[in-house]
Amino acid sequence: MSGQVVAYIRVSSDGQNAARQHDVLAGADRIFEDHASGKTAKRPALTEMIDYLRDGDLLRVASMDRLARNLLDLRTIVTGLTGRGIQVEFVKERLTFTGNDSPMSVLLLNLLGAVAEFERTLIRERQAEGIAIARAKGIYRGRARALGSAQIAEARQRVADGVPKSAVARDLGVARQTLYNALATSLSDDERAVVEPC
Repeated sequence: MSGQVVAYIRVSSDGQNAARQHDVLAGADRIFEDHASGKTAKRPALTEMIDYLRDGDLLRVASMDRLARNLLDLRTIVTGLTGRGIQVEFVKERLTFTGNDSPMSVLLLNLLGAVAEFERTLIRERQAEGIAIARAKGIYRGRARALGSAQIAEARQRVADGVPKSAVARDLGVARQTLYNALATSLSDDERAVVEPC
């Protein structure tokens, strides 16, 4: 190998710990790390890393499910990188792809990628079932509201006074969409048209 060893780490949420992946990928010349759900396409560190990688580099990832959202995404990323002369290594699966892979290696990529996608689907289904059971028992409260009723009333007044909604959202420390949703709650159609984004 003539280039650098580059590592990619992804944790699904701020609450998850990336220490295990850091331990597995210790010794890399450069590490790119995303804090994003696997289902989202918005992974800025992944995009930056793909642009950074050069012919002769080795990309090392703790496991397939850390790199890709689904099987199609996995195949697209791996074939795109190996086509540029970049090796891709998955530590957990003990597989390295070079672009000159045997039919067996390609089969393993597809099989293990499909298994990882299937596992994520099962986890989501179990989570949904658990939430449904908790709701039926009356013990699931859902995500806490980002804005309290006093804040919503204040925001409505400021918007009515002509303050831009983006400025109100910024002052309250929430995303604009959160503010739009809060302002639209319990409003008539005419009122909703006033507060919803244009």
